[in-house]
Amino acid sequence: MLIIGIAGGTGSGKTTVARSVIERLGAGKVTFISQDSYYMDYPHLSMEERARMNYDHPLMFDNDLLVEHLGMLKTGRTAYAPVYDFGFYGRSADEREALLPNPIVILEGLHVLYEEKLRQLLDIKVFVDTDPDVRILRRVVRDIEERGRTIQSVYRQYMETVKPMHEAFIEPSKKYADLILPEGGHNQVGIELLTVLTEKYLDGAPRRS
Repeated sequence: MLIIGIAGGTGSGKTTVARSVIERLGAGKVTFISQDSYYMDYPHLSMEERARMNYDHPLMFDNDLLVEHLGMLKTGRTAYAPVYDFGFYGRSADEREALLPNPIVILEGLHVLYEEKLRQLLDIKVFVDTDPDVRILRRVVRDIEERGRTIQSVYRQYMETVKPMHEAFIEPSKKYADLILPEGGHNQVGIELLTVLTEKYLDGAPRRS
């Protein structure tokens, strides 16, 4: 099994890169995992308390569960990822997403390269490097259209947590990348390079045991 980690700031195009690689390789060969599915769950807190939490900090992710699930996939077992609802800041009580042990696993998320125990499981480490102005505009559109947020809440969250956490944790994790892709999904050459690298890797290149 080959595990690819794709990291980068909010709105950088991580998911677009992952989806483009999957389209080129064939969906039947690839399992896609979003680190967002593994946000910590705090059902005992009120909606207002959950909304005020710093969701851009590395400690907000249940990486122990994510590492456990990756280990299950590597041993040929199906894992079941939580389904996170961004509308009420919590996991669905009765939904899970089946993760199949396909030959290729693509894991994308803000802190995929920051977290050492995740890095140790990655065969190829990618950082999507996109201009901050582009990233914030994408974030605004996504949070308003897909997550029902107001422009005021998006602005407040960006200034209070998103930008500081990017500078403190995400940007420094770029040093761990094997491949840096400027401009995310618009970088067709970079995506093609990653696809070819993945195919060659699976065809018998030496890999970490």
